[in-house]
Amino acid sequence: MSAHAAADRLRDRVIPVLVVVAAIIVIWYVAAVWLNAPFQRDTFLRANQDYTAAELIAATLNQERPVLPAPHQVAAEIWKTTAQIAPTSRRSLIYHAWITLSSTLLGFVIGTLLGIVLAIGIVHSRTLDRSLMPWVIASQTIPILAVAPMIIVVLNAVGLTGLIPKAMISTYLSFFPVVVGMVKGLRSPDVIHLDLMRTYSASRAQVFWKLRAPSSVPFLFTAMKVAIAISLVGAIVGELPTGAVAGLGARLLAGSYYGQTIQIWSALFMAAFMAAILVALVGLANRIVLRRMGMAQ
Repeated sequence: MSAHAAADRLRDRVIPVLVVVAAIIVIWYVAAVWLNAPFQRDTFLRANQDYTAAELIAATLNQERPVLPAPHQVAAEIWKTTAQIAPTSRRSLIYHAWITLSSTLLGFVIGTLLGIVLAIGIVHSRTLDRSLMPWVIASQTIPILAVAPMIIVVLNAVGLTGLIPKAMISTYLSFFPVVVGMVKGLRSPDVIHLDLMRTYSASRAQVFWKLRAPSSVPFLFTAMKVAIAISLVGAIVGELPTGAVAGLGARLLAGSYYGQTIQIWSALFMAAFMAAILVALVGLANRIVLRRMGMAQ
């Protein structure tokens, strides 16, 4: 890549992102001062302490339990709970992130496989298309917060506890985008190509492996990007009604119980970082697979 091309890429991609991030941080600081100021004023008044505007702003940005933590407080909490605490400690954010990640990946794998199987059946069976697809769509109209406790209770009743119930909630959320994406992908070949395969007396299996499956790969990976992100949401939601003591959901609950807003925001940002990394890995796998298949990127 030439220096000119690198400069163009920097200007077109990196700089706009940095500008947006900087704007968000500025707005965040302003909001933190605005939301934390009433409590801080009351604190100064109860202590009969005079204060300047600069002292008020500084105090609002360094409260122990602020209404809205400042960005530097969240960053400091993330650094402390990831770099300064052993990863195996229950106080480590890495430890809790790993617990949630385990449920996320298991649910994602099961949901992806289930979605692919359902999509193949829907595409190749008119009966399944008319009977199953409406139920697949209807399943996503039920709020996950209502479904999660029922899934936990039912699975606990049959002796399944720990990782599996949370993974099932991730599966429930992640299979839907895979089904929709794969159905679209398997039906994406042009009619003329399907007719050509029939002209050569190709079997349904040959049509699937040589035409439908390769055409569906870009659709599958696009659906998987959505599925992996929503699978993480499912894993976190699955930890909320169980009273879990480990995982990002448990971290959020503990922060909510004890008013530790900085802990809550650090867990939220860790979840966002995890989602971004997982989506990026799926995107990387997408580019590698399509390149090996000879498809232009």
